[in-house]
Amino acid sequence: MTSAISVPSTTSAGPAGPAGPAPAGGPVGSGASPAPAVFREKLLTVPPPIETAGRRIKRYHVTTDPAGIEPEIEAAAYAMLPRLLPEPDGTPPATFAVLHRGGDGSAYLCAYSWVWDNVLHFRAAAAGQPVLGCPDRDPTNFVVTELPWIGCVWELPPILHERDAWVRHLLASDVPDLDAYMADSLPGGTTGDRA
Repeated sequence: MTSAISVPSTTSAGPAGPAGPAPAGGPVGSGASPAPAVFREKLLTVPPPIETAGRRIKRYHVTTDPAGIEPEIEAAAYAMLPRLLPEPDGTPPATFAVLHRGGDGSAYLCAYSWVWDNVLHFRAAAAGQPVLGCPDRDPTNFVVTELPWIGCVWELPPILHERDAWVRHLLASDVPDLDAYMADSLPGGTTGDRA
């Protein structure tokens, strides 16, 4: 989800925020000056699809490390994936997942599944991020998140491509073609700067 988190003061009066600290720079209107930060796109890789829990899963990985996401984090994330998937409803069983290795040592798994013919179902899990309810800083200890957040700026780039691919191969095609959809992924590179 996000890796730019600052810890708020614990001396403020009143009830605590939703699940922890506010984004870097403090909440809007707090009077706090935003922390200077330089935004950089991250690397996006596209591992081959997998099948789990009766669904075909397209995969995207986001990290700053050219070596990719550590195998133990990848294994833990994909072991959690079945808990993020919806029940079958007659829609071709396809999902795209974004596994993101945060810069603060955390990890995030976003699962976007096609349901009701043309709707995206979303669930996420996080590891190593107490703000999202993780019990520790272990990036392999994933827990399902309950916040209504659909992803951070580095996790969102596949959504437009996947929307267009779903329309192209399943909705606008004379013969819906799930295989063609599964073969049509956003190319690897970076999370942005795509002209």
